[in-house]
Amino acid sequence: MSIESQNVTDYPNSNTIFMVWKLNDSPQLKDVFQQLCALVLNLNNSAFNRFPDSRASCVMGIGGEGWEKLELPKPLPKELISFEEIKGVKHTAVSTPGDLHFHLRADNKSLIFDMAIEISKLLSSVAESILEIHGFKYWDARSILGFVDGTENPHGEDRDYFAKIGDEDLQYKGGSYLFVQKYLHNMDAWKGLSTEEQERVIGRSKEKDIEMSDSVKPSNSHIALANIEGENGEELKIVRDNMPFGSPSSNEFGTYFIAYSSTFSTTKKMLTNMFIGDPPGNYDRILDFSTAITGTLFFVPTRNMLDEFSG
Repeated sequence: MSIESQNVTDYPNSNTIFMVWKLNDSPQLKDVFQQLCALVLNLNNSAFNRFPDSRASCVMGIGGEGWEKLELPKPLPKELISFEEIKGVKHTAVSTPGDLHFHLRADNKSLIFDMAIEISKLLSSVAESILEIHGFKYWDARSILGFVDGTENPHGEDRDYFAKIGDEDLQYKGGSYLFVQKYLHNMDAWKGLSTEEQERVIGRSKEKDIEMSDSVKPSNSHIALANIEGENGEELKIVRDNMPFGSPSSNEFGTYFIAYSSTFSTTKKMLTNMFIGDPPGNYDRILDFSTAITGTLFFVPTRNMLDEFSG
């Protein structure tokens, strides 16, 4: 049987709903989880059959504590752990709870809205909703900060290579590690910078999205610290699907950072560079304007595994 991954390598689209749920100790938990796995498969198949051009998908991730609570197969995926906070001299990548994560996306928001309703109806008796964010495409794939987001994402075959587990963990081949953070931006402070100063924080031009040369790019710019290499100088990447969100009336503006990767160690190295700095103390300047208020690691099983879990 061929391995069928969930839609972790789909490209961002116009509308997204992110949901995080915390499981309780209900005696119906395992039965509901079986139904949930079948529902996720059904939602994806139905959306594809009914609206094949909608680019709609529902991706479910499971946290380490949730995996244990549901008594799913052991050993666990090799790098599925409870995320531990990364504390720098000034900023911290916090660790927050979460047993299930749902990443719903479609060009037509009606589709994912209905998906979220069905998932919530099923889970409400055995879990608590602890986060729900509705993201949207902002202009030409820009964050609320005004810069294009996701330029460094891999494409083509590289997208599968960097997002999906390979032969290094055969039991979970085709799965993916999912790390998420909700960031809130201090837009008053950010807008107090000139365009030139903002570009030095990011490491790219604002209008044309052109990366600064190494001779000009500040060592504490976001691009300088978020682009990482392996021990042998090889390029390491993750597949980001970040989405902006906001509430103008309450002055809340943010970015939901979401990364799929074949190994969590890649994402962790990037976070360490950003929050601790390279060298230590030379932290990512974007954190002076962007505060991480969540941070949770999940594992995204394959569709084959969801089918097994559904009973």
